[in-house]
Amino acid sequence: MAAQVSVKFINDTGLKEIRIGVREFECMGASRPHDHPHIYLDMGQKSRIRCPYCGTLYVFDQTLKAHEAEPQACLVTTG
Repeated sequence: MAAQVSVKFINDTGLKEIRIGVREFECMGASRPHDHPHIYLDMGQKSRIRCPYCGTLYVFDQTLKAHEAEPQACLVTTG
């Protein structure tokens, strides 16, 4: 069974809205050590969801790829 990689987003600057290219992802709040519990969010068929911890509104944008965000600095990258 292959491991599913979850896309993670942060909101270090306190933006009210972040546009993303996925409907299933993790919100971290801000970068460590100021992060909140990393919460898995699933929009289902909706186009937006609000994180219950930090209040960030995530909006699905079909013009973005899975590992893209507007602003791009909100995407957590590893490596």
